[in-house]
Amino acid sequence: MDHGELEGRRLDGGEPSDRDLIARIARSDRDAMRLLYERHLRTLDAFLRGRGADPSTAADTVQDTMLEVWRRAGRFAGASSVKTWMFSIARNKLVDRQRRAVRVSLVEDVPETVDPDPDPEALTMAARDRERLRGCLDGLKPAHRLVIRLAFYEDLSYEEIAEVEAVPKGTVKTRVFHAKQLLLRCLGQR
Repeated sequence: MDHGELEGRRLDGGEPSDRDLIARIARSDRDAMRLLYERHLRTLDAFLRGRGADPSTAADTVQDTMLEVWRRAGRFAGASSVKTWMFSIARNKLVDRQRRAVRVSLVEDVPETVDPDPDPEALTMAARDRERLRGCLDGLKPAHRLVIRLAFYEDLSYEEIAEVEAVPKGTVKTRVFHAKQLLLRCLGQR
């Protein structure tokens, strides 16, 4: 089952789907907007930071994106998933903001999650693995790092990534292939 099929159904626990929320937002439902915002805030922020936005710029761009979602909800055609549509809006808003600002910050802060009852040995191993992977990811070109984030952290399909990045699907496949090869090589050397 693909994301589009899941997106049109109610989520576990009876929560409305993204498509349900967009339909409600199109009717100026503020509660639906709040739910959609809370549901996608972290992924949009991580996506924007992955594209080189500093925390402040990412936060401002998320706000711009959600304002645009509020304005354009009634025109959402449903040709893509709501998440892909929102990522496309966020990408465009960030590009506009970066063009206006002229300077680009390449800060990528990833919050650390701490287990409340960590096993010291497991924690040490996980930290080592995380640092190895982060070091290898940081060594990738931004385009490669971004497709890895979208494919494996955001769970977007190649078609959705192509739509978000405004590139052909074949380009996405090539980038993912090369990024995986580079990561495997890097992880094998360390």
